[in-house]
Amino acid sequence: MRLTLYTSAFCGPCMATRAVVAEAGRLIPGAQVVEKDVVRDEAEAAAAGIRSTPTVVVTDASGAEVFRAEGVPTLNQVLAAAAKAV
Repeated sequence: MRLTLYTSAFCGPCMATRAVVAEAGRLIPGAQVVEKDVVRDEAEAAAAGIRSTPTVVVTDASGAEVFRAEGVPTLNQVLAAAAKAV
């Protein structure tokens, strides 16, 4: 399972989202946490349909998206989504 956080340098809420995703990654055994900057990784962000930052995308082992949150998700939202991904 993968937790991908799409951020940008000018994004204030990204810091809070980064903390939520990091805590979820710490609590979920085997979770892969990846952060992508929408400017540096523009093609990947566009392919993923990222329209705003922060955006968190949770994918299962096959790469299928099971959750997407634009804005700052709660830890409980990310953990519930992660449960769907296993």
